[in-house]
Parts: sequence; structure tokens; C-alpha cells
Amino acid sequence: MASEIKRLIQVRTEKGARFKRDGYGKKRQLSDSWRKPRGQHNKQREQKKARGAHPTPGFGSPVAVRGMHPSGYFEVLVTTLKDLTGLDPRTQAVRISGTVGSRKRSAIQDQAITAGFRVLNAKVIKPKVKAAPKPKKEEAEKQAVKKAPAKKAKAPAKKAAAKPKAKKADKTEAKAEKKAPVKKAAAKPKAEKADKTEAKAEKKAPAKKAAVKPKAEKAEKTEAKAEKKAPAKKAAVKTSKSGVKKNE
Repeated sequence: MASEIKRLIQVRTEKGARFKRDGYGKKRQLSDSWRKPRGQHNKQREQKKARGAHPTPGFGSPVAVRGMHPSGYFEVLVTTLKDLTGLDPRTQAVRISGTVGSRKRSAIQDQAITAGFRVLNAKVIKPKVKAAPKPKKEEAEKQAVKKAPAKKAKAPAKKAAAKPKAKKADKTEAKAEKKAPVKKAAAKPKAEKADKTEAKAEKKAPAKKAAVKPKAEKAEKTEAKAEKKAPAKKAAVKTSKSGVKKNE
């Protein structure tokens, strides 16, 4: 790349500006693409400070490097091998289209590099490794037959390992049977205690009835006393017809 083109590209980057529409940061639906302000009191139209510059003459890039890639080449989009014909590798660079598949892309990329073009979006394409062929059905059946006896041989080992568990279960049952009579023997004293409590209750019951008899005797004595006192009162109350008491 010539030194003059490098200088002009540097001038373009220093001189370039981004012109954004007014209010693009206030509302989400407004993009930053340039729109001319037309409001009567619009501050950007009046060119107030910090409102953004207008795209006026003087901001354009030099004509020699206008539309040029920063690498110093004019890029060309390529989709087929025919597009490479008639291009100049000294001033033009190749960009392979994104819609091209990997097989076709590798052919275009190789031809462009051999012709001396610069590929702007070159990629390293790894060759596809073919998967190993699957074994045939006969071989698969043979392998299955060979593996089957090995699984059966392992089965007795599992049964032999299961025997200790049965022994443990028998031991636990024997322990449970030994413990069961102890619980029944321990239950007998409770029955004996219940019999003793019933016997005590029967002994206490007559005592209560005997205690009730003195009350009945007291009631009879009080009634006898009341009968003795009653005639004495009637005798003391004798009076004459005129209402004067008579002496006995």
C-alpha cells in the first residue's frame, strides 16, 4: 500500500464524524441514524452547543480513499469461482459470501489465495473425518454370543454373596423369639398388681358400709328424744276456755 493512501486513510479517520438525530437517547424507538431537525424551537436545528453537528461540507473523506477498506483495498463480494475472473489483486480484496457452504468456500478461498488476492474473511476449514464403519450384523451377533456366557458366569457369584444376608435374617428372627418370652414374663406382675388392687377395694367396701351405720343409729336416737320432748310441750300449753291458763 502506497504511503499516500495510508496518509489519506488516516485523514479520513481523524476527520470522520457520526451524525445522530436529535433525541435518539431519550426514546428507545428512535435510532441514531441521521434525520434533519425541522422543529421551530429545535436546539439542534439552531446549532446550539453539544447538540451535535450537521452533515455539512468538509466532513467528507478524500475522494481517492472514499469507500476503501482500512487495509487499503476495495473489497469485492464473491459467491462463485467465476466472480474471481477480471479482478485486480493489487487494488481489490475478496470477501466470500456468508451463504456459501464449507466445501465451496474452501475451493474459492484456495483459488483466490493462489491468484494473489487478499481474503478479508478467510477461515480455517477442517476436513471432515469419516466415521469408522459399523460392524456387520454377523459380527455383532458373534460378539453378543461371546458376551452372554460371561454374564451367566457372574450370576452364581451374586447368589453366593446373597447367602450371608439370609443367615443374618435367621439370626435376627432367633433373637426376636428369645426376646418375646421376656416381654410376656414381664407382663405378669401387672396382672398380679391388678388382682391385689381389686382385693383391697373389696376389703375397703364393707368398712364404708359399717361407717354408714352409726349415722342411722344417731338418727334414731334423735327421733326418740324428739318424741319424749313433744308431750311435755303439749302439757304446758293447757288453757281454759276463757283463755286463762290452769295450773295442773
